[in-house]
Amino acid sequence: MSYYNKQESEQRIKKVAELLRQNNVDIALIYYDELNIANGWYLTGWCPQFEKGAVLVARDGSTMLLGGPESEPFAIQSSAINNTRCFKAFMVPDEEYPNATIIGFDELFAELNKKFPVKKVGLIGTNEMPYEVHKQLEEGFRGVELIDLTESYLKFRYVKSDWEVEQARAATKLSYLAYKAMAEKVKAGVCEYEVAAAGEAVCRANGANGFAYQTIVGSGVRSNAVVPTATNKVMENGEMVMLGIAPRVNGYAGTFGHTVPVSGVYTPEQRKCLIDMIEVMKVTKSMLKIGNTGRQIDAEGRKLYEKGGYLKYMVCPFAHTMGLMEAEAPFFGPNSDDVLQKNMIVNVDVSFFGHPTLNGLRVETCYVITENGAEALCPEFEEELFNYIK
Repeated sequence: MSYYNKQESEQRIKKVAELLRQNNVDIALIYYDELNIANGWYLTGWCPQFEKGAVLVARDGSTMLLGGPESEPFAIQSSAINNTRCFKAFMVPDEEYPNATIIGFDELFAELNKKFPVKKVGLIGTNEMPYEVHKQLEEGFRGVELIDLTESYLKFRYVKSDWEVEQARAATKLSYLAYKAMAEKVKAGVCEYEVAAAGEAVCRANGANGFAYQTIVGSGVRSNAVVPTATNKVMENGEMVMLGIAPRVNGYAGTFGHTVPVSGVYTPEQRKCLIDMIEVMKVTKSMLKIGNTGRQIDAEGRKLYEKGGYLKYMVCPFAHTMGLMEAEAPFFGPNSDDVLQKNMIVNVDVSFFGHPTLNGLRVETCYVITENGAEALCPEFEEELFNYIK
């Protein structure tokens, strides 16, 4: 079984081939690894374990998967692109595979030139590509012009297809089930990792193929860490605990963010701050309209932050898009001129950190942008969040 959608992958490969023709580029090399999964997954619905890799797309639409020998059988079974070549640059260092055929970029260059002259290569994922991979690529493709097509490629991922929206919707609903299980587990004397385990078990049991970030459980002062992963800290009454999880469905993320009291009852100060953050969420949601820029989306919520005295504790802006990663470009911050478009998926993520008595607090949920504004991907969680404290 696989996680890719054949029609989606074929359409995306056609987009890349057209980008190459427009820029008079012969092939694209799209780098990816386990941490930087999205650019490769976008075309393949797949990512290796342990090894790195790249997708090759030619201007005629032909494709190839470049990776390591340990991932090759996995790719043949599960990737939308399974015409593979094994490279030393993508292998686990010093590991040996005596029965594998390992080539370098010089041999790939010679193979490609039998089909068509390769004079110009577009690289995608240059920020993530290791130095040694880039060095071997330059040496093997000697005399070829290398250009960076990353930004143009990333824009393909900005606006989602209807199929992509449905995967994100399913993942967001999974995150709501996880929230219910995690919140139920929050009690004095319980370790943070027990809360994370409850949420992750629900997601896996209901079809999640992985997680877009390590599950967030941060109690007391640990909530100041912005994205605190669960530890063996024991939760105590009087503390709040920050919760978040990001299950993936067919590679697409969903998430929730909430901050709940360990005792089950908010103090008056905790209650007031949560109400204030939810008001910022509501205002930010109201600004999620087609044509609005990041500057416009951010401005109204920022006014409420300033009025409430939270601006000095602010780390993150209020809105970013979501897809194959839980947070990906564009980020609609106070200096952003990116324009909101139909079928973008946008998370409203409202938070503060470093507060002298409350530490950190986050509330977050996900929306798809429609002609009528922002539609919650999980209305049940939005309703519960917006009405959490009467």
